[in-house]
Amino acid sequence: MTTLLPTTPKDDGFRVPPEFDRHWGCWMLWPERADVWRLGAKPAQKVFAEVAEAIAESEFVTVGVSEVQFENARARLSARIRVIEVSYNDAWCRDTGPTFVCNAVGEVRGIDWVFNAWGGLERGLYFPWDKDDRLARKIMGIERVDGYRAPLTFEGGALLVDGQGTAIVTVPTVVGTGKNAMSRAEAEVVLNRYLGTDKIIWLPRGVIGDETGGHIDVLCAFAAPGRLLLSWPDDRTSPQAEVAHEAFEILNRETDATGKRLEIIKVPEPPPLVITQEEAAGIDWKEGSYPRRAGDLVPATHINAYIANNSVILPVFGLSTDESAVRIYESAFPGRRIKPILSREIALGGGNIHCITQQVPLSKVQPWLGAD
Repeated sequence: MTTLLPTTPKDDGFRVPPEFDRHWGCWMLWPERADVWRLGAKPAQKVFAEVAEAIAESEFVTVGVSEVQFENARARLSARIRVIEVSYNDAWCRDTGPTFVCNAVGEVRGIDWVFNAWGGLERGLYFPWDKDDRLARKIMGIERVDGYRAPLTFEGGALLVDGQGTAIVTVPTVVGTGKNAMSRAEAEVVLNRYLGTDKIIWLPRGVIGDETGGHIDVLCAFAAPGRLLLSWPDDRTSPQAEVAHEAFEILNRETDATGKRLEIIKVPEPPPLVITQEEAAGIDWKEGSYPRRAGDLVPATHINAYIANNSVILPVFGLSTDESAVRIYESAFPGRRIKPILSREIALGGGNIHCITQQVPLSKVQPWLGAD
């Protein structure tokens, strides 16, 4: 049974570990919403299964699935993947699952952020979201870890940590419309207490067209302490060019929590993707859900990858930037195999591979999370 503690992770000596540390496993959720995923989510389910199988080659994978889709998911996934029936509103486990923390001896706990579908009644992407807001506690219970209910409306995709005291976030995902009624300074205190960090680097915005309000995991990612991957459009006419150059200028003059300058590796941004007429026609209309129309910009990025124990599961799109992105990731992650997956179907739903996954750290003291 999960106990929600009255303290904070930093009070108790816990921190969010970097994603490039060893994992015990990974959680995902099975897509099925016809108002988000086209053609009854069948194309998306195929890609989700590919991602799950790729991750399962080096760590334990659990896929949560609704009662309606349980038999279908079980049939489409191999026996090495654990499939558990659980209720949720949509399949973005990075944002609705717990953000895990660990301490110096290797104990794992979880953070349960307040979730309101990226904006609540003001700009949320669907309603209701009550099942999503309860999901983190359910996963912590399944994994038998205690945790914390954070007093912050926030999501896992909105944070980026280096494991040495530094976090990077974007302003609108913390104190923007439909988020937290507090100042940046007040939010920074709360973030440091729950992330276990000492320094927050703020970027003024995320990429254009990101439905979440501008999650950091679409724009940049840590490959190692002090080494940052940044999505970079070579074309200055790109809708994302101003955002990328603004982020580069800020990050290039910043230091991390240890006082060191950041090394920034530019990863080419794919050409702009737009929803086709055929794709839009395959999405059900539902009142209260975010509309997806033909011609709408779909943010495409190679940054939104999953760093598995022995590999990196890399989003690609069958476009001109795919090969160079693979080469850059091979250089940035020596010792890990780069596994490209065509992920347009995930992008059409509003995110990508990082958004649909949530890693569980390896534990040194909880044997059920300790099989490496």
